Amino acid sequence: MKSRVKIEDISKPSKKLTHLDIDELMPLPPPYDKIEEQPGWKALSEDAIENLETSLDDTIAIGIPKPKTHEEEKELVERFLRGLEKLLQKENNWTFLQPLLLSLEHCAKCQTCTQACPIYEASGKQDIYRPTYRSEVWRRIVHKYLKPGGKFFGRLSHGDIDLNWTTVARLMELSYRCTLCRRCAQTCPIGIDNGLITHELRKVFSQEMGIAPKELHEKGSVLQLEVGSSTGMNAEVVKDNIEFIDEDMQDLTGIEVHTPWDKEGADVLLIHNAGEILAWPENPGAFAIILEKAGISWTLSSDIAAYDGINYGLWYDDFQLGKVAIKHAEAAKKLGVNRIVVGECGHAHKALTVIADRVLTGDFNIPRVSAMTLLEEIVFSGKIKFDPSKNDFPVTLHDPCNMVRLMGIVEPQRRILRYLCPQFREMEPHGVNNYCCGGGSGFAIMSGHNFQDWRLAVSGRMKLKQIIEAFEDHPEPETKKYLCAPCSNCKGQLRDLFRYYGVQEKSGIIYGGLVELIVNAMVDVKQPFINFDEMQ
Repeated sequence: MKSRVKIEDISKPSKKLTHLDIDELMPLPPPYDKIEEQPGWKALSEDAIENLETSLDDTIAIGIPKPKTHEEEKELVERFLRGLEKLLQKENNWTFLQPLLLSLEHCAKCQTCTQACPIYEASGKQDIYRPTYRSEVWRRIVHKYLKPGGKFFGRLSHGDIDLNWTTVARLMELSYRCTLCRRCAQTCPIGIDNGLITHELRKVFSQEMGIAPKELHEKGSVLQLEVGSSTGMNAEVVKDNIEFIDEDMQDLTGIEVHTPWDKEGADVLLIHNAGEILAWPENPGAFAIILEKAGISWTLSSDIAAYDGINYGLWYDDFQLGKVAIKHAEAAKKLGVNRIVVGECGHAHKALTVIADRVLTGDFNIPRVSAMTLLEEIVFSGKIKFDPSKNDFPVTLHDPCNMVRLMGIVEPQRRILRYLCPQFREMEPHGVNNYCCGGGSGFAIMSGHNFQDWRLAVSGRMKLKQIIEAFEDHPEPETKKYLCAPCSNCKGQLRDLFRYYGVQEKSGIIYGGLVELIVNAMVDVKQPFINFDEMQ
């Protein structure tokens, strides 16, 4: 039986602030409802417990080294407080200051947002996973330590809290128990954005304290800016891979494909998430087939960072985000293309088309559009003939948070699926009310220690429930079913989720992108493009 955790408890040293028991998690539908058959998660190693901060819950997202001295603890706390102060200054945080101040001052503490949070619900309603928990810790610190007379009036008006290293370390880890899906912000009757608060805390930890998950920073945005891609691929390796993909597509479909590189004056610069090229090569292959058959003038760029649409800075560091966005715009400007089209990657959509508006001005403000709208235009243009009966199997759609809820791209992909997939059905809820895949905000690529177990057992739990219930009329594994997930990051999470629970074996469900369904329905493609037996 879990005990209540109060806001002020985050400052009190203890072995664990919260412990998760698998039998207290949200129940799953059959055939995943037997607790004894659920994988659970491995315990943290003794080495991790001895050397890293592990006092929040049963997992580690960042791997924060324990300070060796009291002086080191004090310095880290002071840097954290300096960072919080900068968040509230226009000259240091002009990008997000206004909504942050709204969220600081006007929360009614009604807890409407808690029922909207899939992590809170899936965890068995653990207090520390409430969207308001970390936000209230932040508010109390600001009002007590940064406001005039705060140590007296802040405590009276907002509640007390102690700012020590335990508080900072736990809050740092807690900022990575949220996928930044923003369901809480959408649900709040007055627009308080707990997701924004979480993002801003991550920003302090990275930009002021130099602490961020290695998968996002050293192996993510830093590697992309140094080599060209977070996958570690340089331009020559990517070109070789694309050449192999072109050959495979021709063998599979009989359609000749030659992906253009660095074509000046093209209409479209297409930017994929480079993870597709390695993990799901059929996706960039399908894009090439569609664009060629539609007669679109398009190209890829071999410039550094421009062949990889990922921008992990979106989740934790504004400086890193800006650097990558500028690289993308520089490549487009150099080639003189008319527009940038973002491939099937949710966070790349938001980073380059919405957030980058604050960075890409003047000549860099090149039109940037979603692949969803371009694909809709092509499918209904009459340039390609389709036979929807080739997609006559149950299909449902996952809505990537950054593309749908946070950008409003809801209908283009649905119009395509309604036309090309006779057995298309919606998940519930769907559209802007969708649930996150559980891998958002960087989680899908974070697997250190036992964090992968946590994101599959907890943060991905609601999405698994949704998927199974969408196909409840065909639960048998013999009926092959397709989950359309037009986002590379989401597919990474779904791949791990399906393997963790044995979804393909137990339920006959596979996952893939939107372009694969489009090519599968093309009259000119004689053999099935989607192979249910080979996809894992």
